[in-house]
Amino acid sequence: MELIAGYGWAAILAALLAAFGSAFVRGLTGFGMAILIVPVLALALSPVDAVLLTNFLSVFIGVSEIRRLLRSAERSAWAIIALVAVTTPVGLYLLSITSPAIARVVIAFIALSAFVAILLPRRGALDHHPATTGGVGVLSGLMTGYAGMPGPPVVPYYVGRDIPRETAKASMLLIFTCASTTGLVSGAAIGVLDWSLLLLAVLLFPAVLVGNWLGNKASGSIEDRTWRICVGVVLGAAALAALWKAFG
Repeated sequence: MELIAGYGWAAILAALLAAFGSAFVRGLTGFGMAILIVPVLALALSPVDAVLLTNFLSVFIGVSEIRRLLRSAERSAWAIIALVAVTTPVGLYLLSITSPAIARVVIAFIALSAFVAILLPRRGALDHHPATTGGVGVLSGLMTGYAGMPGPPVVPYYVGRDIPRETAKASMLLIFTCASTTGLVSGAAIGVLDWSLLLLAVLLFPAVLVGNWLGNKASGSIEDRTWRICVGVVLGAAALAALWKAFG
């Protein structure tokens, strides 16, 4: 309760709106919750707490739709998940020894890198060499630990290939759910997880649940090309916002 009592109603309302908006984008595009909400939460919390709070929210919403994710995800997602589990503790440790100012700058450039990657030409459905898959898994794990953002390597890997939208979304979300779980376990293991964040996550989760549901409904009513444009717009906006917060 002390964590919540330390913030005014305006800060709590801003967090609820950020949770709702980022979850809507998650439901619409299959990613984006961490990219959008971590920079906002990091304005009031330490970067470590912002990342771990986002991990709680990601696990909550992922578990709520786990059956669909398991049914539709591509098998490559499991290879990436295994590598994320190994490399996330390294990223979280690096975050714990980095000053907040530097961490916010790094997080901003991570968001920017995802936008740049999504602009690359689309590849074939089967274009996922084992080395590429491995590189995506390692980078995603490091970014999960350091910024709570496994998405920058993962989103271009799936959205940049000519595969069904549902396959891409389910693969990404399954990875993000497992990555967030790994982040929480790693945080507890190295002693940086404040368990009072769990209470704050419970407070924010209804906004996440409603936002994600509305985003999923909107996603089902738009064409594939429009969906891919939404992905690019979200990444670009997130990158600009993160850069502004880091250097503004």
